[in-house]
Amino acid sequence: MKKLWGGRFVKSAEEWVDEFGASISFDQELVKEDIEGSLAHVTMLGKCDILSVEEVEKIKNGLSTLLEKAKKNELQFSVAQEDIHLNLEKMLIDEIGPVGGKLHTGRSRNDQVATDMHLYLRNQVDEIIGLVKEVQGAIVSQAEQHVETIVPGYTHLQRAQPISFAHHLLAYHSMFERDAERLSDSMKRINLSPLGAGALAGTTFAIDRHYSAELLGFDGIYENSIDAVSDRDFIVEFLSNCSLVMMHLSRFCEELILWSSQEFQFVEIDDAFATGSSIMPQKKNPDMAELIRGKTGRVYGNLFGLLTVLKGTPLAYNKDMQEDKEGMFDTVQTIKGSLKIFAGMISTLKVKTEVMAEAVKKDFSNATELADYLASKGLPFRDAHEVVGKLVLTCIERGIYLLDLSMEDYKEASDLFSEDIYEVLLPTNAVGRRNSAGGTGFDQVRKALAKIKENN
Repeated sequence: MKKLWGGRFVKSAEEWVDEFGASISFDQELVKEDIEGSLAHVTMLGKCDILSVEEVEKIKNGLSTLLEKAKKNELQFSVAQEDIHLNLEKMLIDEIGPVGGKLHTGRSRNDQVATDMHLYLRNQVDEIIGLVKEVQGAIVSQAEQHVETIVPGYTHLQRAQPISFAHHLLAYHSMFERDAERLSDSMKRINLSPLGAGALAGTTFAIDRHYSAELLGFDGIYENSIDAVSDRDFIVEFLSNCSLVMMHLSRFCEELILWSSQEFQFVEIDDAFATGSSIMPQKKNPDMAELIRGKTGRVYGNLFGLLTVLKGTPLAYNKDMQEDKEGMFDTVQTIKGSLKIFAGMISTLKVKTEVMAEAVKKDFSNATELADYLASKGLPFRDAHEVVGKLVLTCIERGIYLLDLSMEDYKEASDLFSEDIYEVLLPTNAVGRRNSAGGTGFDQVRKALAKIKENN
């Protein structure tokens, strides 16, 4: 089959070579964006009197017909036409005749594909931000129910201090807020038009790039035609932002996996997001959390894959850059699915408050309260730290906890202790007193929730 660009060639590639070089198997994902860009381009060609009114209307009608067929999945793509652009151009010519070939006036596939991806990511990023907000909403709903639910806080995966469970949840809300901000900020670079930059040097036709950009809802145009067709920074940035989202999801999933284990029993994941074992009847596996944790790796891989593709490509366009799409499509699908699943998991999560409450009674996470208590009575904190460390060691040797020590034990350790120490050591009081800005104190957590609601 003769290629649309085949005039210079006297020999055709074998079919298997065509298949290796073709991108239509995956870039057909851009069909609607490609038609949208073409509609704007031909409208601009008419405005600039490069094509006649009749030619413009005929081409627009043909493109509209193809768009309707695309929405109904009625288009048949061919490897022989390589990519989405040549496939649609061939279909347009078949639909309306030779005038369809005039659509390509004043543009190249290089600026065309770049335009498609800018349009695609603009739509996808908006949707992904919305899904991040849904996850945040699920977190807030759980947090509101558990402001005064106390759970051990960990450092080094060792119990550190008792905290409000809501405070722990809202730490992830903050992470996802930064993710949403990064994605939103990236729109400044996504929402620019490369259309009309040509292959790399612009065009001799008197086109109006600002007008086509306006038609497509872009905020502006690439000011340098070489940069316009060779820039993939906006995709790298997207993949980087998605990697951060997935990392945050993965960290949270790791905690859900731990918390739902027999060893913790802090939470129970809803049956809809768990699976059983084919051999062990008692098993309830947190498979969806594990899958999200695993899929994080493929999103990282897509980021590093594109960075590797781009690192040795000279300006302007190179065929290597065809490899920019599959990872982008895969990341979009992966992150959207992960966010939807995760929002459902958090919304339906059963929190075992009694188990959490019991956990903070049988540990030494309230030891810092003792040190702070002594420091507040004038003992240097380093000295207070040593006193409390010895008391903890005494408890370990006796198989008891700090609340089990007698007043005599405390007095022997320091004369600064008095009967009120038992109130100080209660987990509820230990958490409630930590009311420094951004702390786990109940009042601070309620303020944080109120601020989130105010900002939304």
